Amino acid sequence: MKIIVKARPRAKVEKVERVGQDGFDFGPGFENVEKRGESAHGHGQITEAEHVATYKVWVKEPPIDGKANDAIVRVLAEYFVVAKSHIRLVSGQTSKQKTFEIGQ
Repeated sequence: MKIIVKARPRAKVEKVERVGQDGFDFGPGFENVEKRGESAHGHGQITEAEHVATYKVWVKEPPIDGKANDAIVRVLAEYFVVAKSHIRLVSGQTSKQKTFEIGQ
């Protein structure tokens, strides 16, 4: 499962909150993300669409040397009750908006 995380470093309290998206038919907290592939002519084409949940995650650590990212992984592991090794940062290493993949 892929999720989008809006990181909030240097918070006083660590927490996770699911963000609702108004105007979409597939439920609160989901965004429609299109996967694009390359056609033979080099043009992007939509190959499939998936629904990605969006969460805000507050952590106490500052965004220095990956400390906040490590804290986000730890907090997400507690929230989803999975091992930290099952959570992988896909994109957004230095951005406040990140994409994580959570395995079983």
